[in-house]
Amino acid sequence: MISKRSFLTLSAASLALSLSATGASAQEKTLRVGFQKYGKIVLLKGKGTLEKALEPLGYKVTWTEFPAGPQLLEAINVGAIDIGNTGEAPPIFAQAAGAPLVYVAYEPPAPKGEAILVPKGSPIQSVAELKGKKVALNKGSNVHYLLVKALEKAGVVYADITPVFLTPADARAAFERGAVDAWAIWDPFQAAAETTIGARTLTDGTGIVANHQFYLASEKLVANHDAALKVFLKQLSDVDDWAKADITAVAEALSPSTGIPAPILQLALARQSYGIRPLDEATIAEQQRIADTFHALGLLPKPVTIASAVKRIAS
Repeated sequence: MISKRSFLTLSAASLALSLSATGASAQEKTLRVGFQKYGKIVLLKGKGTLEKALEPLGYKVTWTEFPAGPQLLEAINVGAIDIGNTGEAPPIFAQAAGAPLVYVAYEPPAPKGEAILVPKGSPIQSVAELKGKKVALNKGSNVHYLLVKALEKAGVVYADITPVFLTPADARAAFERGAVDAWAIWDPFQAAAETTIGARTLTDGTGIVANHQFYLASEKLVANHDAALKVFLKQLSDVDDWAKADITAVAEALSPSTGIPAPILQLALARQSYGIRPLDEATIAEQQRIADTFHALGLLPKPVTIASAVKRIAS
């Protein structure tokens, strides 16, 4: 494994050499970035620095928003985008389905950035009381694993709850009208529900799951556009440093593009982790444990080997 400095440091000469080696046509030289409503990629989009950094290499940038990680990774699978970020579970399901994706970076744990919520007036006071209840979640998302492990810790079998698979927007609607008993969700949707409708937290990921964020690229991008990938990761790291230094300013900057009030974003940002890093052996092993858990539950069609899909960043 290598240091963060080696991971991020690039020379102009190496960029030029890598670009010339791709033999990319003008049509191919567009970096297509997928993003969700919230996160470091949204900040990168807002800053406009990626376009400027890639321009000398002849690349343009396009941006596509997705409601959650599984939909984003399906877009990588069908060749609609080149790179994006998700939580822990989506790439596992995508890899099991044969998607040509590669882990290229991750963020440290942020266990408070996802939770299982119940309505303000709910009689449910513990995860154990979810037995026999309906829980809304986005299938194959990071909160899918949170729900599995939280139930396990509480002594409840996953089969004893009724999962209701909904996107965040539909889940919020179902949660508010009482169609489900609980909602497993991540920030900023989590912060919005807490702030605007008084949703109560049964548990977050603390002591249960790590809640990593991963950056995934297509095999084609990794194999043929290494220069663009390195620039993307460097620009992402720079915006991460900026975000960490002034959460209040970031919340103000992000609010117009997301449509989420700055105070809600500030709460979510305070629970986020910072530092864009290449995957280390411990993180790969943790991701493998998640994959093995899903396979043991019969949720994956076949076992997957996480290490086979990890890009080893050369210094």
